Amino acid sequence: MNLQDLVEDLNSMILKGQIMEAIEKYYHEDVIMQENEQTPTVGKAANREREKDWLLNVIEFRGAEVKAVAVGDNVTMVEWFFDYTHKEWGKKTYHQVAVQRWNDGKIIHERFYYGS
Repeated sequence: MNLQDLVEDLNSMILKGQIMEAIEKYYHEDVIMQENEQTPTVGKAANREREKDWLLNVIEFRGAEVKAVAVGDNVTMVEWFFDYTHKEWGKKTYHQVAVQRWNDGKIIHERFYYGS
């Protein structure tokens, strides 16, 4: 699969609610993920737990949509729209851009950019 196919499959899995399965399939063991300017989370195991915690705290999920995808040299960028209610953060409706750097078919670094 080329990078376009990989990111499309990843996005499809996320839209189907298969977030944990997508992490297992597409994220490198040494992945670094970062939310805006927050401290990065290092390693697949730590990021898996971070995602589980987020999922457990979502009390209502109203929708997600891929708005745009860009593919470059070992990098993809996905513009997302999210609408959900989180137990601690309340109602969240926002656009986010995920910049993903790939190595051998796996995401090695991902950073999320969105308004606060």
